[in-house]
Amino acid sequence: MVHPPLLLALDQGTSSSRAALFDTAGQLLVSASAPLEIEYPANGWVQQHPKAIWESQLQAMANLEKKVNTEQLKAIVSCGITNQRETTVLWRRSNGAPCGPAIVWQDGRTADICSKWKLQGLEKEWSKTTGLLLDPYFSASKIHWLLENEPSAKTALAEGDLCFGTVESWLLWQLTGGRHHYSDMSNASRTLLMDLENQKWVEKFCDTISIPLNALPELVPCCGDFGVIQSELPFAGVAIQALLGDQQAATLGQLCLSKGEAKCTYGTGAFLVINTGNQICRSSSGLLSTIGWTNSEGSPTFCLEGSLFNAGTVVQWLRDGLGLITKAHEINSLAEEVADSAGVMFVPAFTGWGTPHWDPNARGLLIGLTRDSQKGHIARAALEGIALSVATLVELAQAALNQNLDELAVDGGAAASNPLLQAQADSTGIRVRRSVNLESTARGVALLAGLQAGVISSLEELIPQTRKNSDLFLPTIDSSKRDRWRSKWNEAVNRSLKWHDQSER
Repeated sequence: MVHPPLLLALDQGTSSSRAALFDTAGQLLVSASAPLEIEYPANGWVQQHPKAIWESQLQAMANLEKKVNTEQLKAIVSCGITNQRETTVLWRRSNGAPCGPAIVWQDGRTADICSKWKLQGLEKEWSKTTGLLLDPYFSASKIHWLLENEPSAKTALAEGDLCFGTVESWLLWQLTGGRHHYSDMSNASRTLLMDLENQKWVEKFCDTISIPLNALPELVPCCGDFGVIQSELPFAGVAIQALLGDQQAATLGQLCLSKGEAKCTYGTGAFLVINTGNQICRSSSGLLSTIGWTNSEGSPTFCLEGSLFNAGTVVQWLRDGLGLITKAHEINSLAEEVADSAGVMFVPAFTGWGTPHWDPNARGLLIGLTRDSQKGHIARAALEGIALSVATLVELAQAALNQNLDELAVDGGAAASNPLLQAQADSTGIRVRRSVNLESTARGVALLAGLQAGVISSLEELIPQTRKNSDLFLPTIDSSKRDRWRSKWNEAVNRSLKWHDQSER
């Protein structure tokens, strides 16, 4: 009896790498992971070693292969890669040696570079062309910093031996033994170097950051034939047929296939993504226009996105920094010990603000403490801080789209928290739906690989089963109470934005 076809997903995240096996209905069969160290060498700096990123993903693959039986192994027909976006890697074309650290998407060391470009009047054209803003979050200023500060990068550039890539490019290079230097359009749309309308690299912007076009990867659709996993690696010989940034993959994994459908992923950060169909929706309030995914011909589905840099990091900090909890899930029972936060507000701006403020100098804030404040109040305020941050994004997105969202699909590790999702429903006033399977990122890229391989005929057919048995969270407070809560929150956020000015005095 022939085993039904299976799909392999490689999911390279900020704090860990995963490898997972799915069937053609998008059901997770087995997965494995490996941790990935994050370095914080200076205030606001976040980096990783490119080799460590690859070794973490390789270890996750090896761990998964040990769990897979012979029949399953033979049934794998396609592989998809999804990844932490904007994280920037430079390496030598000749031997694959990294040129400096991988500068992580959260890193803020290039704030001065971005400020200089803004003062030069460059942001308007850059934003119109790419759909993004001049911010340290994106790859362009990271590339520029490496070329200015890393001797190995300068030397490789001078010798015409330099490669740039975001993480999917770096993994594809490793998986194919250096045979392919590609970047898919979803990841490329996050670099500040791609023309969003025409899906091509912008030479003028490359000149600004001092990198030649020949150092950039070849732009490819999100699905296609991108080589095979080389012979000495786990899952050798499996075709690589999908590349997708993690937030776009999660949107696809949630099957937000129609215009106006939205998801929020609570991982290291929190990311709201709304499908805007074949039209670019532009925002004047800090939301980003981006490519969600393309078909094999390169025809894009566009999205509108709000990006927050800290979500899961809040829970990690309460665990590792304060020792308030010993395991991440304990925050839920601690938060449920109290009826409300008793006026405590937690602003999770550890590494600055993304949408809508785009202020890398903002910092986190815990406010409203009294002698009666307990651990439970802080835990609840932390979860509410994540939800309230997302609620601001939802409000701005609805204004940009000129329509209300009916529902918010959620996933990611922190989406397992009932108090968080109830706060999300209450702060937005809309229904929140949590899928049974929170692995939407890996699922999304696996489904795209399955489409390319021809073993999935239609994603729409999967919607009923995907949304069956979902957990629903409905708003429990009225609009007047919501407005008062949100007003108090906005006041706390404004204080976090002023922190840099006050700390310089």
